Amino acid sequence: MPALTHYLVLSALLFCLGLFAVVTRRNGVAILMGIELMLNAANVNLVAFNKFAAPGAMQGQVFALIVITLAACEAAVGLALVLAAYRSLETVYVDEINVMKW
Repeated sequence: MPALTHYLVLSALLFCLGLFAVVTRRNGVAILMGIELMLNAANVNLVAFNKFAAPGAMQGQVFALIVITLAACEAAVGLALVLAAYRSLETVYVDEINVMKW
């Protein structure tokens, strides 16, 4: 049976991969995917701490559901912004979307 440290290491790896994707990618969709990875790493932490700290409680799962809802809203708004930028500027690369003019 995996211990708490296994879950924490997995969560740290997921968070580092997400951070690496956000920092190194130029594509707006890839940056959103990196943010999703970081939010999923937080979910792994919440559920793991809930499992090992209070086995009968449900607070960790409730917070994880809130984070999942937040991630879905972030993905919808982020993709809408990327699509709007693509329609007006014909690119999704964030280096080229630095001018916020009409």
